[in-house]
Amino acid sequence: MNPLLMPVVAVQGTWIRTTLKMASPATGPTSGTVGEGSGPPLRIAILGESTAAGCGVDTHDDGFPGCLARELAVRTQRSVSWEVAGQFGATARRIRYRLLPRLGERLDVAVLLAGANDVFTRRTPEQWRDNLVAILDSLTDRADDVVMSGLPPFAAFPSLPTALGRYLAERAAALDEVSRQVCAEAPRTTWIGIPEVPIPNFFGHDRFHPSAAGYRSWALAIADHIAR
Repeated sequence: MNPLLMPVVAVQGTWIRTTLKMASPATGPTSGTVGEGSGPPLRIAILGESTAAGCGVDTHDDGFPGCLARELAVRTQRSVSWEVAGQFGATARRIRYRLLPRLGERLDVAVLLAGANDVFTRRTPEQWRDNLVAILDSLTDRADDVVMSGLPPFAAFPSLPTALGRYLAERAAALDEVSRQVCAEAPRTTWIGIPEVPIPNFFGHDRFHPSAAGYRSWALAIADHIAR
């Protein structure tokens, strides 16, 4: 980012904080079971920030957990039991100490959706690494496989001014690089990037969080990996 643009970024950041009305988290049950099949259900857990909390949709059935569970039920021909621990505004540190202990044990798959708030709060790559390593260590103790999603394409967010979106995208790229390295070194852990250009109706009414269609397209990419 050109240093001459940083005053513009600062002004745009202040404007967004004072004018953007964020979507509320999803309501309703934070666990459920979908699909049918013989044998025990596939047990999955989703952990993370506002996208795990379902901001942008009314219930978790329409959010990432419900969409992922339904896609996995179709692909595996098994029932899928899901649970979610998410919180709007959660940084990796909060996820590590407050949300992670809420998850159950003996999971088949754990999915981590995190990092956006660490970008917003300007956590350094070193701070991000420390918390991420601890989170993934715990998740690999709880689950047979762990999947971490990459950070969203901030430059494509319709709610963000151009300079601010580019600045956040550059910071996100630095954290994503750390995430790829950490996941490559962690056992049974995979990092999956988000496509740079989402589907046209990816964003919800706040033009910041995903819509139901956005969560489904995101879950499709993760489900394809898990089913393999």
